[in-house]
Amino acid sequence: MNQETKTEAHKGFDLREFGSDQQAALAKMYEDTLKNFKEGSIVQGKVVEVRNNEVLVDIGYKSEGLIAGAEFRDLAALKPGDTVEVVLELVEDDEGKIILSKAKAEQQRMWDSVLSSREEGSVLEGEIKSRVRGGLIVDVSGVKGFLPGSQVDIVPVRNLDDYLGKRFEFKVMKIDRDRRNIVLSRRELIEQRRRDKRKGLLTEMKIGQLRSGLVKNLTDFGAFIDLGGLDGLLHITDMSWGRVSHPSKILKVGETAEVMILDIDYEKERVSLGLKQKTPNPWDAIESKYPVGSRVHGRVVNLVPYGAFIEIEEGVEGLVHVSEISWIQRVGRASDVLALGQEVDAVVLNINRADQKISMGIRQTTANPWDTVREQYPVGTRVKGTVRNFTSYGAFVELQEGIDGMIHVSDLSWTRKVNHPSEILKKNDTVEVVVLEVDPTNQRISLGLKQAQTDPWAAVAERYKVGQIVTGKVSKLASFGAFVNLDEGIDGLVHVSQISEERVEKASDALKVGQEITARVVKIDLIERRIGLSIKAAALPDDQFVVQEDMLVGLKPGEDLVDLAGAFKEAYGVSPAEGQVQEWRPGDKKKNGKDDEQNAKK
Repeated sequence: MNQETKTEAHKGFDLREFGSDQQAALAKMYEDTLKNFKEGSIVQGKVVEVRNNEVLVDIGYKSEGLIAGAEFRDLAALKPGDTVEVVLELVEDDEGKIILSKAKAEQQRMWDSVLSSREEGSVLEGEIKSRVRGGLIVDVSGVKGFLPGSQVDIVPVRNLDDYLGKRFEFKVMKIDRDRRNIVLSRRELIEQRRRDKRKGLLTEMKIGQLRSGLVKNLTDFGAFIDLGGLDGLLHITDMSWGRVSHPSKILKVGETAEVMILDIDYEKERVSLGLKQKTPNPWDAIESKYPVGSRVHGRVVNLVPYGAFIEIEEGVEGLVHVSEISWIQRVGRASDVLALGQEVDAVVLNINRADQKISMGIRQTTANPWDTVREQYPVGTRVKGTVRNFTSYGAFVELQEGIDGMIHVSDLSWTRKVNHPSEILKKNDTVEVVVLEVDPTNQRISLGLKQAQTDPWAAVAERYKVGQIVTGKVSKLASFGAFVNLDEGIDGLVHVSQISEERVEKASDALKVGQEITARVVKIDLIERRIGLSIKAAALPDDQFVVQEDMLVGLKPGEDLVDLAGAFKEAYGVSPAEGQVQEWRPGDKKKNGKDDEQNAKK
């Protein structure tokens, strides 16, 4: 029996039963049939028998194939004669059996269906079935697709298991037809739809339009409002016409807010929003509401070193400078007298609507005590006060709370040249002074200490005469002579040439401070307030005394020998500023530094 005869005999019939022509036709038919059986192809088959968990299928080949029952969806409904599609996996295995697969045929048909109707960029629906390394497996009409973890959502996903069993729409990112792989993205689809929605919203929006949105996030500089797919920024400065310390004072995350569209950037897809713009700007009619000179009531909302900001209504604040807080109290910082939240009255001093600034004063709500100071302290009156502070050129005396007067160094003593007021006065001393000048405009009062006392030089001409013998104690020494205290506030000068008949180089060689001496008056100069003495002349009899030229050395007008400031610096190498001696020039009217009085007071 030839090969063809063997083959057909295997099928259950013998070609020898047919005629030669029929045998040839049948042989050719089976030869063509064998050529069509290609491994991996889908072929039609008929159910021959259903056994326990197995199905015998005839595909018209030389033998039937067995398929596991698990590959059929409803094995109980299957019966002999039913037509099924199967995949010819192997024409003949090692045992000569044909290998068929119903499941692979169905999968291949599904792949063909998916690939025929889908392409990269298209959208399809699927169910997330399982988790694998790097992502998730998605069932799309029976076909498995891969969803990378980074493409699950637009925000990072912490737990991929939360998505198992859920159905979503996905965008096809890549299709590998040879390997039958599909890569999907849910994130790309969400972002694309959001972009499309944003463009649609931007087209609908108009500047000045009111829209409701959900407060999505709060930052220090503002709030992000979700307008239904597009986020807009509500800056903190556009939340209220008033002062806002933080957006959380106005809004809360999750609440709905109605806002106004202020600006739209179509290129960058940005929208600026406003909340305060829904109400009128309180600065539009500010001059009519708060005219200059009007009295207002407000609350301290901010304190700075130079003043305090007072809110008189929402969105309207005025500045009270430290200089406008009190008429009498010296305010270094606004926080020294005011506190946040404190309610105060003030007077409007100036309005600048363009810059939205109001200058106000608190002290203007009370009477200015300097307005009546001229009546309270007329020139020439004697008053008492407390020494409050010193400067190099005078002392400030408090006459009443907030009202100070100044005693210039030249008005401290009739007889002494005072270099610093601390030589005469001490802080907190109570003194009686005379009002010399009152200047309410510049808030200045000039006082005199010596004017409240009798000028000892007024009686010098009556008490002392040229040629008179006097006694006194040496109060100061200089190289050119010695000063002798004759009476309280009255000193005379003994020139070094008038100390002794013998030559004396320095007064300290012959005299000591505190030593009592007897001398004769040789000169009295009331204008220069000088008394010249001579110890030598005291030894002469009265009838022989005559003023000689040599007795007047150092006592002539204009000579500097009586300038103790220079003389003692020469004698001891020190200056009055170092506290050793004082310049002796009684009656000196020079008042250096009076122009700086206000600076010192501050």
